[in-house]
Amino acid sequence: MRQRYQYGSLRLKTRAKGEKVWELRYYKAGKCQSATVGTLSEFPSESAARKSATVQALLLGANAESPLIDVSTLTMGVLISRYEQQEMPQRYSTRSGYQSYLTNHIKPRWNAVPLPGMKPMAVEDWLNGLAVAPKTKGHIRGLMHVIFDCAIRWELTDKNPMDLVRVKGGVQRLERPAVLTTEQFTSLLAEIREPFRTMVLVAGCLGLRVSEIVGLQWSDFDEKNSSLLIQRGVVHGRVGEVKTESSRDLVPIDPLLAEALLRHREQCYPTAEGWLFANPVTGRPYHQEEIQKRHIVKAATAVGITERVGWHTFRHSYRSWLDTGGASIGVQKELMRHASIQTTMNVYGRGAMTEGKRQANTNVVEMVLRKPQPQKRQSRKKAVASA
Repeated sequence: MRQRYQYGSLRLKTRAKGEKVWELRYYKAGKCQSATVGTLSEFPSESAARKSATVQALLLGANAESPLIDVSTLTMGVLISRYEQQEMPQRYSTRSGYQSYLTNHIKPRWNAVPLPGMKPMAVEDWLNGLAVAPKTKGHIRGLMHVIFDCAIRWELTDKNPMDLVRVKGGVQRLERPAVLTTEQFTSLLAEIREPFRTMVLVAGCLGLRVSEIVGLQWSDFDEKNSSLLIQRGVVHGRVGEVKTESSRDLVPIDPLLAEALLRHREQCYPTAEGWLFANPVTGRPYHQEEIQKRHIVKAATAVGITERVGWHTFRHSYRSWLDTGGASIGVQKELMRHASIQTTMNVYGRGAMTEGKRQANTNVVEMVLRKPQPQKRQSRKKAVASA
């Protein structure tokens, strides 16, 4: 038997600091729930608060089995609000990216549009007219597709209009990512002071994402087995999970890189958590954007590198150097910690550190850190004889 439709109750709640807020109280799964809707300045009356997408989304979830829901009147704003409340990814960098797409692009155009009014061609024309990169358009379309998949699961619609939306060049980059030669990398290293030099060295020798580099702790470094465990990421000072489950893995540490890390440990700022790269001012991991702007970009300019160089440049370069060193595509995928071989080129194996992975990584580190041996000069007599 379906439950009776509930409208919930709204009340103004006084806070210790700041203005009063509207609070909605309702029942879900037999338990009383409460949620803050917004401030009094945002919604001057109870009627305005009740019409908000936040309240409508909360009541939509509370009345999932009620026969009184008229889906034809639901707006995209209500659907988005329920997605934000229940389905938004918890990983900070993903969540903030999605929130940016919603706030800056999707909500301003589609919030008030009823779900039946979401027509594929209208969305496609809007997307192709946005003044953003083609790849960003593809990400926005992808997020809208995910939201409508949720609507299908919630039985609010039986089709996903985003299936028919096409974005021109949605998988293309506006510019080709820069790839450095090992000579360019070593000359750039010489222009960067510590501890940022060691951070860049780790990026070049292991191909880690910068969020993984600033998230490293000394407990992740296994000196005995010459390996490093990648298990967390830090974005804008927030500690979280690595990008994907495949990103959580052991990577080999060549003896030359291990020496550099041990030298860094002698002079790095000590913290209770054991961060490899802690800001002495805060005792917390550095914010990577400032390092890129103040150190990496300036160093690249100083050594005459004309391409745009950032943290991800080192990851692209590492992949290129693996190729140069003769690493197979399978080994490259594992060292890059990609879930699919289509990204480097299938679910990759875990467990023991294979010799193939270790040798491929060593080839890169030797190219970066070991100076080439000078060629032996022929004696004058041999040169004359050969002539």
